[in-house]
Amino acid sequence: MSALREIVVRTAVGRVVAAAFCVASAGLPGTVAEAAGAADVPSYAFDRNAREITAAEGTTDAVRLEPGTTYRSALAGREKVYYRLELDDARNAYVSVTAVPGAGTALASGDGIRVSVQNADSGSCSYDTVTVGASGEAHPITAWGAREILAGKGLCQEAGTYFLVVERTETSTEGGRPWELELTPVSEPPSAGTGATSVPEVWNSATPAPLVEEPVDRPGGGGFSDATAVRQGVWRDEIVPGQTVFYKVPVDWGQQLYATVDLDSAGTDSGFVVPALDLTAYNPVRAEIAGTSIGYGGTQKSTSLPLLPPVRHVNRYAPTDPTQSLRFAGFHYLAVYLSAHVADRFGDGPYGVKLRVRIGGIAQEGPAYEGGSVPSGVFDTGTRGGPGTSAGGTPGGGDGGGGDGAMTAVAVGGIGTGSALLLGLGLWTVTARRRASAQIRASAQNPTA
Repeated sequence: MSALREIVVRTAVGRVVAAAFCVASAGLPGTVAEAAGAADVPSYAFDRNAREITAAEGTTDAVRLEPGTTYRSALAGREKVYYRLELDDARNAYVSVTAVPGAGTALASGDGIRVSVQNADSGSCSYDTVTVGASGEAHPITAWGAREILAGKGLCQEAGTYFLVVERTETSTEGGRPWELELTPVSEPPSAGTGATSVPEVWNSATPAPLVEEPVDRPGGGGFSDATAVRQGVWRDEIVPGQTVFYKVPVDWGQQLYATVDLDSAGTDSGFVVPALDLTAYNPVRAEIAGTSIGYGGTQKSTSLPLLPPVRHVNRYAPTDPTQSLRFAGFHYLAVYLSAHVADRFGDGPYGVKLRVRIGGIAQEGPAYEGGSVPSGVFDTGTRGGPGTSAGGTPGGGDGGGGDGAMTAVAVGGIGTGSALLLGLGLWTVTARRRASAQIRASAQNPTA
């Protein structure tokens, strides 16, 4: 029996250790790029649970989009494609569309996507256009559409069938591969009472003191669905030219988001790349809030988001962004993109980056929603009223539910990958030994099994 116990325990522990090694390696900065070769760029990480659908070229065959489900589709050439929404006359509907051009595709600065929501009579409820920008490089871009129930707005207030329309702004690559799409519909419940419709003009517009604490290693995610949860602090990563990394930050009602990204020096002086580094902020439904861009000449550079007003429900009545997009509490996203042209001038990298995140203000009570969002928890950080919700540091959280998983991820990042791995191995070893013992007892009690 002792020999059997030793064989089972060693086998179980060996499998766990091997799995732990793979998981730890996948999470280390630069591992993906190094494993595939320095010139290879990690691709956008689509939601692994996304449902694949075919875009319709007309409204008759348009596939219905359900809030709470993520979809994966495609957009080819100059075609205009349609998706269907069935909406009531009370809840707001939002759909983000992330377009991913084929890696290495040569594009014009005006290449991008246009997203709109229309009613059954072709009336426009919203429209948004995003392009790849001056770099002309293929990288993920995100636009959004909305059907909102707003006081004083006459169009698109009725229950009925609506359509999400997606099209290319230009097609400088005729005959190229279709652009892949990730679509995420979200439903927002109405708030009790009418509430204010006038946006406050006064808010804290002072530039905060820079964060000087020690950076903590926190590799960014490959897409919105696996964005790395962070709180206030300085977070360090590595990035290769042509790559985009994603983070998410809990920002509650009444709070302000500040973010700065630093790019390390290359050690060589081989010209100048404009634009080289982009930092873009998105709200909980993935609508772009604001962004910043900076050139690079091989020496360290830093750029910050413009000063943003507090998150308030009434901001939806503002005439323009960024205020209009800061209408929800919840997890806000930060995307960092390093131009592929950096590799031509300064090498394949990877390059060190530091993301400095600060949360200003004290969390406040939000609107009294009549019901929940779909998916649940989109407009909640899970931290309101608890410790650490002030400017001193907002705890991390998940996309919905209780947020325990993302908060654990933040804590693990704070103690370091090595310590987390040792702790995990210890727990996994104990679990493996217990399972082995259970197998032995079962075999002894039921020898014919």
